[in-house]
Amino acid sequence: MEQKHPLPPFTLETAKQKIQMAEDAWNTKNPEKVSMAYTIDSEWRNRNLFINGRKEIVRFLTEKWEKELGYKLKKEYWAHTDNRIAVRFEYEYRNKEGKWFRAYGNENWEFDENGLMKKRYASINDLEIKEADRYL
Repeated sequence: MEQKHPLPPFTLETAKQKIQMAEDAWNTKNPEKVSMAYTIDSEWRNRNLFINGRKEIVRFLTEKWEKELGYKLKKEYWAHTDNRIAVRFEYEYRNKEGKWFRAYGNENWEFDENGLMKKRYASINDLEIKEADRYL
């Protein structure tokens, strides 16, 4: 059976560890690597998109990082319960035209007993910034 430690139920320490692992994986910009933290049938809501399963996750992230150049992400612990974690995040990127953006948002995560994320709900807002205003 596939497992991704730490496993629920989460403590403050293991919730923060899970968040750091997610941040590190997303900052690789490797869709296949990132997708392995999710169940095969994982359900996502990302902005206005509904994504289901690892294959769709890989496709979504591949397209995302083809458009969001120079991507850098920072996640922050917000709250947790037994098998759920809430995070606040921000990331910066530039588009193909060279304009920079900072995206802010919140995510709610739910994990299965093997530590794989089965649900991810993300609300995200983008703000255009000047390159000089970057801090990530």
